[in-house]
Amino acid sequence: MKQPLLAFNDKGIYCAAADVYLDPWRAVPKAIITHGHSDHSRWGHGSYITHHLNVPIIKHRLGDINVAGKDWGETFTINGVKFSFHPAGHIVGSAQVRVEHKGEVWVFTGDYKTEDDGISTPYEVVKCHTFITENTFGLPCFKWQPQAEVMAEVNAWWSQNRAEGQTSILFGYTLGKAQRLLKHLDPSIGPIFTHGAVENMTRVIRQMVDMPETTLITRDTKKEELQGSIILAPPSAHGSTWIRRFTPYVTGSASGWMAFRGARRRRAIDKGFVMSDHCDWAGLLESIQATGAEKIICTHGYSDIFSTYLRELGYDARTEHTQYEGDEGETDTMEPDEFTTEEGGES
Repeated sequence: MKQPLLAFNDKGIYCAAADVYLDPWRAVPKAIITHGHSDHSRWGHGSYITHHLNVPIIKHRLGDINVAGKDWGETFTINGVKFSFHPAGHIVGSAQVRVEHKGEVWVFTGDYKTEDDGISTPYEVVKCHTFITENTFGLPCFKWQPQAEVMAEVNAWWSQNRAEGQTSILFGYTLGKAQRLLKHLDPSIGPIFTHGAVENMTRVIRQMVDMPETTLITRDTKKEELQGSIILAPPSAHGSTWIRRFTPYVTGSASGWMAFRGARRRRAIDKGFVMSDHCDWAGLLESIQATGAEKIICTHGYSDIFSTYLRELGYDARTEHTQYEGDEGETDTMEPDEFTTEEGGES
């Protein structure tokens, strides 16, 4: 029986012909990395290969690592296997990996979305024989509004809160979502403040993306300065001692999970905005069709339901287990004192 070009094992997605792993979740000698979220880029590999925009991001998160950056579409060969990175549109620096060997082409998407968010390199269709796709929101009930409409709602919400003398606290994950929100906030409404974890990652991404000015919240920040402003913070800040000093405030959260009725209530959020850095149901189906692939491998998310539907459409579809966590699956942690200094790391 012919060995598949890419196989799933207990360490990650393995290319035996090149002896290299894609987004491995256990330490390996050589890793090809799609993007900077912690479930896809982990510490401990011998060497890393990623898109050059992702290099400063993973170095910020992982420290002093042996990493090489590649351009979009640049072919690099390992033991006769050709690899190249192509835009995934998920977050800044996120890539699909194209793998070619002996006339066979596979594409591993990592995480992806097809809407141009204004900060990530827009998604590119890559033709292939086998397509490995995430299914984070692989249910028909997930249908995203255009980003412009969602951000108009966010800015209107902030404006109303400001008029009522309340501070707006908007939760979005440290890498990706926070910068996407920031890019499209209207600074004419008022000042934009940031939690330390958001500020530190935003400073890294400012090297690549033009975004509105922000001010880091420190122990010296006065409550009066914050009144009517908007604060970008990670979800982990909700309910913490850090947030209590900002009363009166109103909370909002931007996530694909806000599409579920009751999600906002369960998370004790005042306002939910449906915005995801992943494809909705239609986006997944359109992407798969555009690749021309006959074989589809479904990974994290609603993979069983989605693969069953694909088989009904005539695809050779199956599921594989991974340790990827799906929507905004990065972990935000708080430092013991819940603040970071100008030089500090994430909190």
